[in-house]
Amino acid sequence: MGSAYPTIAADAIARFQRLRGRRVAFVTGTDEHGEKIALAAAKRGMAPKEHCDDVVASYKQLWKDLEIGYDSFIRTTDAKHEALVCQVLERVWERGDIYKANYEGYYCVDCEEYKDEGDMDADKNCPVHRRPCVNRKEENYFFALSKYQAQLEELCSNPDFVQPESRRNEVLGWVKAGVRDFSISRAAVEWGIPIPRDPKQTVYVWFDALNGYLSGLLAEGAGGSPEALASAGWPASLHIIGKDILRFHAVYWPAMLMSAGLPVPRRVYGHGFLTKDGLKMGKSLGNVLEPTALVGAYGPDAVRYYFLREIVFGQDGDFSEERFRNIVNANLANDVGNLLNRTLNLLKKNCGGALPIDAAAVPADHPLRAMAVEKAPAVAAAYERLRFDQACAEALTISGRGNQLLEETAPWTAFKKGSEEDKAAAAAVLVAVLEAVRVVAVLLSPVTPGLSARIYQQLGFTQQQFEALTWADGEWGALQAGHAMPQPQPVMQRLEGDFVTEPAPAAAAAVGAKA
Repeated sequence: MGSAYPTIAADAIARFQRLRGRRVAFVTGTDEHGEKIALAAAKRGMAPKEHCDDVVASYKQLWKDLEIGYDSFIRTTDAKHEALVCQVLERVWERGDIYKANYEGYYCVDCEEYKDEGDMDADKNCPVHRRPCVNRKEENYFFALSKYQAQLEELCSNPDFVQPESRRNEVLGWVKAGVRDFSISRAAVEWGIPIPRDPKQTVYVWFDALNGYLSGLLAEGAGGSPEALASAGWPASLHIIGKDILRFHAVYWPAMLMSAGLPVPRRVYGHGFLTKDGLKMGKSLGNVLEPTALVGAYGPDAVRYYFLREIVFGQDGDFSEERFRNIVNANLANDVGNLLNRTLNLLKKNCGGALPIDAAAVPADHPLRAMAVEKAPAVAAAYERLRFDQACAEALTISGRGNQLLEETAPWTAFKKGSEEDKAAAAAVLVAVLEAVRVVAVLLSPVTPGLSARIYQQLGFTQQQFEALTWADGEWGALQAGHAMPQPQPVMQRLEGDFVTEPAPAAAAAVGAKA
């Protein structure tokens, strides 16, 4: 789930912003160069590009299964990306920020970076991968990061640049301790982009990969001029990255952009790590949570909802199969799905399946309408803050109130024994509940697009009408008198059975995805 979790979050943000009518460029992709990739390919008996093609196909299928609607999938082996990297490198060179020097240190192949003595244990093991770092000495090209010390301190002091606050404090601590120049080339790594001024060396994988945020915006042959990038949408409003690669995104990347004469991203958000049943996931523990198997067992809506509803974005989170089933069943299958199905069956049995009145005719002070009107802005504000958990919780209070209203008014009793006036009031309750569920479908659509589409279809709308929705459609009053509903069908099945944790495929472990 390491790559799937932030990509789900990025997709939810993109969907919300599109609903708001904003121009969105959602870029994701794969980092495909470097020693780690070459070694993984060799282990499989494949050429590096062939290995990467295989892994990319797996990622793209997973994103399709999870209903990830990216605008651009950039591969660092794409010709337009390699051209962009060379352009940026040349600008930095012309700025006088690249020089050649000898370097000796301990290198972690998996992290793709040199480690300080204080970062390793007594046996020179990487603290992240628990494997020995390799002592290396070679002549490389270096980027003059230290030249940007003052600018980085100022940038990272801005509370809007790195979030959440705990990550900003961490980054600011690194910068204030003094940044050091870093190597941007490798003499011994053939699988990479050749340095234009010295083809015997290849571009360091992070200097290469970070530029994917730029190349992902560009059409083939567009060129990487500041003007072309600006018209394509740069600077980015948001980078979503794991907290373990925060230094590259919040320190190295801004300085590289400053050197190249390009604006820095507006915000870098470091999300937390995932555990399973309170334990760190790993092959040795046999508890790797493979997203392909998870979505295959439970479907995309359940997976998307759990990770965005259960985990406060930016904090570490845990996956528990029992809690996963309980939350999805209670929130989606019961509070929303069962409410819709019950109400539609009552409508079909007592009103012929057609709405007796307009939803707009429900009084403004009706408790369900008042709650829906109150909660829609709160949900929007939560999405803007990346508080997906709060957005889901606020939206679900509406369906929760709808369930209460059905129990309080018991419309089935009025239809059986009540006067004509009682039956009319009972019918109005059904309209209010169905309109409330429609509003919930709009509000939850960034998180559960498939479920929201099924709700809309059950309410008699077409897929095209659903896809044309805007955030304004979350306002009360869309359902109209005479609108006919199809035969009621469940929109969310309850989750049953046990999910079997599977080890991650060897092919997928060696190429990093980014969003």
